[in-house]
Parts: sequence; C-alpha cells; structure tokens
Amino acid sequence: MDRQPVLEGERLLLRPLTPDDWHALYAVASDPLVWKLHPASDRWKEDVFRAYFADALAQGGALAVIDRESGAIIGSSRFQAYDAAHGGSVEIGWTFLARSHWGGAFNREMKRLMLAHALRFVERVDFRVGERNLRSRRAMEKIGGKLSGRDGGVVETVSGPARHVVYEITRESFAAGPLTL
Repeated sequence: MDRQPVLEGERLLLRPLTPDDWHALYAVASDPLVWKLHPASDRWKEDVFRAYFADALAQGGALAVIDRESGAIIGSSRFQAYDAAHGGSVEIGWTFLARSHWGGAFNREMKRLMLAHALRFVERVDFRVGERNLRSRRAMEKIGGKLSGRDGGVVETVSGPARHVVYEITRESFAAGPLTL
C-alpha cells in the first residue's frame, strides 16, 4: 500500500508532507483552539509541534492537506501501522485541520479520499481517538466509524494519561456508509 499517495477531491488535495511544509503547517497548528479537546493539548507550542512534525516525516505516511481553492496548507493526516495480515489494516490518524475548515465538508472529503485509497489495499481502517475527545468522536460517528471494542491504549500527555478508543471502518461498511458517493 502506498502510504503517501497524491489524492484529489473537489475541495482538497492531499500530498506527501515534506520538510518544506514546516512553516505553513505550523501556522495552522499554532492555534491553541485546534488542540483544546485533543489529548496532546499543548501541541500548539513550537517545540512540541516540532517533535510531532519530525515524527511525521520519520514515520512516513504523512500527508499535507491543501485547500484547492486557495492553495494553502490547512492541515495534515497520516496513514500509520500498515499490517498486511488477515486482509490487511491501516490506521488513519494524527489528523488536524485549521478552524476555518471545521464543520464537516473538509474533514468528510479528506476521510473519504483516504478511506477510498486505503480500502483498495486493506479490509479495515482503524482510527485511534482520545476517549474524552468528543469532537473527534462525533466526527468519527458522522463518517460511519464504529467502536471496535479493541483497546486504544493509554498515551502520556501534558495533562496526564489519556486513554484512547478504536473506531473502525471496513471495506463493507464504507461501501454502505455515509461517505459513499
């Protein structure tokens, strides 16, 4: 599976993240309200975001999200934890968008593009979401994500330990779900 494809939709272009994207992406990430409900609520700080950005480049699978109308980088997402066993799975996560692009249409298109790409190669896509991140949990439900019952683990954050839950979308549920064109 190509974890850094170029994906085009009506509103968005997703392309591999590069080191040259630092300034534009940090301009989006430096808004504390983007991270308010996120377990890593201090990710707006430059030193914290630098580590996040470096990890995104090192892990591979990171995509810059670009508003096609303006040409501006408005966020990022990743394909991680690809596993070819048992029909295959991959995780989509580490996603954030500029507040100017909140409200559904952009996130829906981004996830539709990423899911359509991934589900050509794997049977299941997982999304690990902070248990208390109600905004992300509602967004998962709106795009057809179902709680898997699998443990998403605990991540240490500036606020203490943050438990995660795992949502999933299968090839079958995607085909019958709310993101189908």
